[in-house]
Amino acid sequence: MSLKLLITGSSGFVGSNLSVYLKQLKLYKIVAFKRKEININLTNIDIIIHLAGKAHDLKNISQPKDYYEANYVLSKKLFDAFLVSSANVFIFMSSVKAAADEVADILFEDTEAKPKTHYGMSKRQAELYILSKKIPPGKRVYILRPCMIHGPGNKGNLNLLYQLVNKGLPWPLGRFNNLRSFLSIENLCFVIKELLKNETISSGIYNIADNLPLSTNNLIQIIGQSLGKNPKVLNISTSIVQKIAKLGDSLNLPINTEKLQKLTDNYVVSNEKITAAIDELLPVTSEEGLLRTFKSFDIKNQNSI
Repeated sequence: MSLKLLITGSSGFVGSNLSVYLKQLKLYKIVAFKRKEININLTNIDIIIHLAGKAHDLKNISQPKDYYEANYVLSKKLFDAFLVSSANVFIFMSSVKAAADEVADILFEDTEAKPKTHYGMSKRQAELYILSKKIPPGKRVYILRPCMIHGPGNKGNLNLLYQLVNKGLPWPLGRFNNLRSFLSIENLCFVIKELLKNETISSGIYNIADNLPLSTNNLIQIIGQSLGKNPKVLNISTSIVQKIAKLGDSLNLPINTEKLQKLTDNYVVSNEKITAAIDELLPVTSEEGLLRTFKSFDIKNQNSI
């Protein structure tokens, strides 16, 4: 008999990929969730995977209340309904940004949370509400903190780097050495599958990231590999680049201090807790996952010609 599984945000990038992944297992019957319903009905639902929410707005046009209504209020209502329902598993998709916008060393689950954006603060508020409640016997609750998720069909912030290499333009930041964690959609789906099937995994917060962090220079090389090109990398002095970036703040240049920071800062996320819980490393390596993502960009470009 199939377990009934409710996925909120099932039409989004993560939700659509997860739905396909879980359907292939033939263990679950996925139930649609209508976000506009006043009363949340969890009758006969066994598992809830809460993905719906408002993502970080890169254009900064969203109002603060939009984040709290989508990421906190809805999560609170859904979790309250779960506590009194017959469902036994609740998975909340939070974010590493609920803990930190900048990481000096390595981000662990017990790192003191200091979110700075309304996106991160609203996710953290939902986390704190969930953690404040006593979990009834027989129920399991997981708060997942993924880092930047990528996969076929989702360009996101990686598209700018891809277009630069695809057009044969030089990468000017070769002298910057940084490390960032990424998360392939395949590994995220795998983790969720393991959490669903393994009842011995304790409730709690889990960071989700690929096994190894990579530098932006690594990304440039992987993009070149996906395109069959040898990327041009310039090793311009970091001090010169930083001075140009400062000029960009006032002269509206393509590069400014904010963009430079996003391209060159460190953001390493530990996945030790989740890999220990499932007792194995994630199946897709960092390079494999990114290569699949970039190859999908190339296929999409060819189909649009």
